[in-house]
Amino acid sequence: MDAVTAVEAVYRSDWGRIVATLIRLLGDFDLAEEYAQEAFAAALDQWPGSGVPEFPRAWIVQTARHKAIDRFRRQALFTEKIQSQLAHDLAPNVPEPEDDTSEIPDERLRLIFTCCHPALAPEAQVALTLRTLCGLETDEIARAFLVPTATMAQRLVRAKRKIRGARIPYAVPEANEIAERLDSVLTVIYLVFNEGYAPTRGQRLIRTDLSAEAIRLGRLVRTLMSPRPPAEATALLALMLLHDARRESRVDDAGDIVLLEEQDRGRWNQQQIAEALVLVKEAHHSRPGPYVLQAAIAAEHCKPRRAEDTDWHEIVRLYDELGRLEPSPIVLLNRAVAIAMAEGPQSGLALVDALATKGDLDSYHLLHAARADLLRRIGSRDEAAKSYSRALELVTNDGERRYLQRRLREVQPAES
Repeated sequence: MDAVTAVEAVYRSDWGRIVATLIRLLGDFDLAEEYAQEAFAAALDQWPGSGVPEFPRAWIVQTARHKAIDRFRRQALFTEKIQSQLAHDLAPNVPEPEDDTSEIPDERLRLIFTCCHPALAPEAQVALTLRTLCGLETDEIARAFLVPTATMAQRLVRAKRKIRGARIPYAVPEANEIAERLDSVLTVIYLVFNEGYAPTRGQRLIRTDLSAEAIRLGRLVRTLMSPRPPAEATALLALMLLHDARRESRVDDAGDIVLLEEQDRGRWNQQQIAEALVLVKEAHHSRPGPYVLQAAIAAEHCKPRRAEDTDWHEIVRLYDELGRLEPSPIVLLNRAVAIAMAEGPQSGLALVDALATKGDLDSYHLLHAARADLLRRIGSRDEAAKSYSRALELVTNDGERRYLQRRLREVQPAES
C-alpha cells in the first residue's frame, strides 16, 4: 500500500477515533479537528519518504498532540498545569490502542453521549456527532437533514460554542441520565450507518467502514443498557444487521446498483439475518416505536427466498403504522413505493405526485428517481425522462448517477 492510500485508509477508518481521543485531551472540538487535520497533512508530507509507520493511527494522534503542545507554547498559553497534564499523556512511543469491543464505554461512545447532551438542540446533537465522529462534511450532514448547507454550518458552530460555554463534560452519563439522550444517540448511530450504506458522494456505493462502526456502536449501546435494553435500541441493531446482510449483492462487479428485486439472495448473509430476526421478535412489543417498525419492514424484505414472494401488503401496513408515529416526507415516500408494489404503479404515482407538489422533497434525488421509475412502468417515457434528468441534477454519488443515466437512456427515444 502506498503512502497516500494508507493516509486515506486511516482517515476513513479512524477519523472519529482520533478526534475523540484529541477532544478528551484538549477539551475542545474545534482544536481537536484542527490538529487532526494538521496531523493528516503531515502524514501526506512525511510518509512517502519515511514509509508508513507500524501503527498509523497512533502516529496521527501523537503528531496532533505535538502540534497542540507547540501551538500552546507559541501562544504563551502553555501553563504549568497544561504542561504537566499533556506531558503525562504524551509518551515517547505511543502504543497502538487495543480494540476491545467489550469495553464500555469507549472514546467514540463517550463522544456520542457528549454531543447528545440535552442542553443542545436535538438537530444540533446529531449534526455535531456526525461531523466529529465520521468526519462528514457540512454539506453531507445537511443532506441527511434536508436543509441548506449554510443552515447546518450555523448549527454546528452554535453547538460547539454551547459545549464550550456550558462546560459540558466529555463522559458517558450516569445510568439514570442515559434515557433522556437515547433517542438522539440512536439517531446518530443510524445516520452513521446510512452514510456507510449510501454515501453522499464519491465513487463507492457502500462504505463498509462506517456501516461496521455503526453496528459496533449499536451493540455497545445495547450492552450499556443491559440486562433489559430498550426495544428501540434492540430494533436499531436488528435494522442495521438486516440492511448490511444484503451488502454483497447491492452492487455488481462494475460497482453499479443492483435493485432489491434483482439481487442474488444466495449472497445475502443468512447468519446475520437470523441474528437480526431474533432481535426483531424480541423488540416488537404491543406498541412498537419507529425503529421497531423499520426493522419489521426490513425483515419482510429479508425473509422470502424469492423477491416475488415479498408480502407487500404487510409492508404497507407497517408503513401505515410508521407514518402515524413519524409522518415525515421520506417515510411517506417509502410508503408510496410500497403501495406501488402492492397495488400497482398508478396508485403509488398518485401519492408520489402529491408529495412532489408539497415541495418538501424537491431537492431529494430519490423522490424524482422514484417518480421516474413509476412513470417508466406505466409507459410515460417522456415524463419519466424529465424526472430522471431532475434526479441526475441532484445526485452526488457516482454509483447512483450511473444507474440513473442508464435508466434515462432506456426511456429516451433512440437516435435515428
